[in-house]
Amino acid sequence: MKCPYCGFAQDRVVDSRESKDADSIRRRRECEGCNKRFTTYERIDEIPYMVVKKDGRREKFDRQKVLSGLLHACEKRPVAAVNLERIVDETEAYVVDSPERERTTNEVGELIMSRLKEIDTVAYIRFASVYRDFKDVREFKEELEELLNGKDLKKRR
Repeated sequence: MKCPYCGFAQDRVVDSRESKDADSIRRRRECEGCNKRFTTYERIDEIPYMVVKKDGRREKFDRQKVLSGLLHACEKRPVAAVNLERIVDETEAYVVDSPERERTTNEVGELIMSRLKEIDTVAYIRFASVYRDFKDVREFKEELEELLNGKDLKKRR
């Protein structure tokens, strides 16, 4: 914390108290440069992280919604829960690291699909079929062929 009097970056906390509403913490600090005291308030960051939907609507990022989609895609598949938790954590970190505090569903979905593809191809196809909203069997077939061609390339190397 920078001292408001001298700009020195080192201080020590002299006293901490919770506010009456319990929504912030008041801290009395003493600058180690000029020895003057000042007060700071610590509050929870309440601006939500948003996901921009395909139609332009914005929704709060919901970890549980991502996990639910992954659980459906991985139903009856040998995918460990720890792997799903890791994908959800990476997805949340990706949204949180956004300088604008928002990401598009396209960006989020592509990240999730790339992680699922590495873990389980059947779960990946299930997730992609819902996420990409295939209009007909041809689109579904193209995705499968692309996946198979990618696998063949890996085997040849």
